[in-house]
Order: sequence, then C-alpha cells, then structure tokens
Amino acid sequence: MIKSSNPALNNQIFQNALQASTESGIMTIQGTVNKTLTMTAILLLTGTFSWSQFSTTGNPAAVTPWLVTGMIIGLITALITIFKKTAAPVTAPIYAGAQGLVLGGISAIFEAQYPGIVLQATTLTAGTLLSLLFAYKSGMIRATENFKLGIVAATGGIFIVYMAAFILGFFGVSLPIFGNGLLGIGFSLFVCAIAALSLVMDFDFIERGAEIGAPKYMEWYAAFGLMVTLIWLYIEILRLLAKMRSRD
Repeated sequence: MIKSSNPALNNQIFQNALQASTESGIMTIQGTVNKTLTMTAILLLTGTFSWSQFSTTGNPAAVTPWLVTGMIIGLITALITIFKKTAAPVTAPIYAGAQGLVLGGISAIFEAQYPGIVLQATTLTAGTLLSLLFAYKSGMIRATENFKLGIVAATGGIFIVYMAAFILGFFGVSLPIFGNGLLGIGFSLFVCAIAALSLVMDFDFIERGAEIGAPKYMEWYAAFGLMVTLIWLYIEILRLLAKMRSRD
C-alpha cells in the first residue's frame, strides 16, 4: 500500500489508531479543520513574538535564541507525536508554538535581507493551500496510486539530496542546486511543487481517516501532519523567492 509523502499521515496509522482506540468520539473533517486553525493561531502568536525581537532591535541575531529553542522543542514534540499518537492533543499545540518561534526567526532573517519577502511567501503559501484544496474537492486533482507513488519517490529523492548537501557542507562543498543560478531556481521550483502536491496527499488521508471513523485524538494528529507540510512549503517558497531576489 502506498503511503503519504508526509511521514505523519498514512492509511496504516489511521487503521492502527482505530484498532487501538477505546475512547469515545470519532474523527471528523470539521474537527480536523478546527484543530488546524487552532494550531495556526498558536503558530502565529509565537511567530509574532519571535518576529518582534527583530522588529524592536533591528538586529536579526536577536531572534537566534528563540529560533534555536523552537527547533529543539519542535523536534522533540514532533518525534513524540509521531511515535505516540495519543499524545497529539498535548504535543501538537506545543509543536505549533515551537515552530512559530522558528518561523518567526527565519522570517525575520530573510526579511532583513529582502524587505517584503515574508508577505510574498505568506501570500503564496496561503494561495497554494486554498488552490489545491479547491482542486482536490472539485476532483481536478485526485490522489491516485500513481500520483502517490510519484510524490513519495520525489520526496525521498529530495530528502537524500538535502542529506547529501548537509554532509558535503562539512567538507566545504556546496551543490549548485542550492545557489541562485538557473539550476538552483529550477530545483527550488521543483521542491515547492512537490511540497504543494503533498498537501493533496494530506487532504486525501485526512478524508479517509474521517471516513473510517478514526478516534477523536487523530484530529490533532492529522492537523499536526498538515502543518508539517505547510511549514515545509512556506520555507521552500521563502528560499525560492530569496534566490530570485538575489539575482536582481
């Protein structure tokens, strides 16, 4: 069975949760939407705080402690959420808050270099989410098995490239696909497209979870998985815009 490119969401997870659950209440699409909105509000709140550390001082370095703190807490809560899904009602909101600190810090650093880039990236991310949601609900895009296979393969390839770049960085080697040349911009466009199409996978699995009557806590888990993809998309759009702006 093909799984979602988002490691937090796949059919087997919903099935396992359904079999193991003894709680009352079932997962619904509306409930998942509500949880996603709650997590988004938390992320924006902490992101605004992290961003304010830059806006009040004018120094991007002021956000570094909050960025590092958010990364550590975010990683820990993400791992707990993935491996102990019943903890999602507690860990997912904490993850959102931690990622808000991270995104606020990253956004401040990019904004210091390229004024106006954060508004552009935020608008493009929101527009992409709404466009793909419409395309999915209208049937214009369907999460067929071939579609899933292609996204999974592409996501795996991107992960391998990023890991290779990380390791090579210790030896002072920089891959051209991370530069601002045409190859680098083309690669970023490809990654943005895969991140965006991963949203379709997430919509599909959330819908399946609601259809089979997964336990209520899976609403938080599904919202967490969707937020992982949205954060990935936002960061990749920021990087793409930065590459394009640096060529001006």
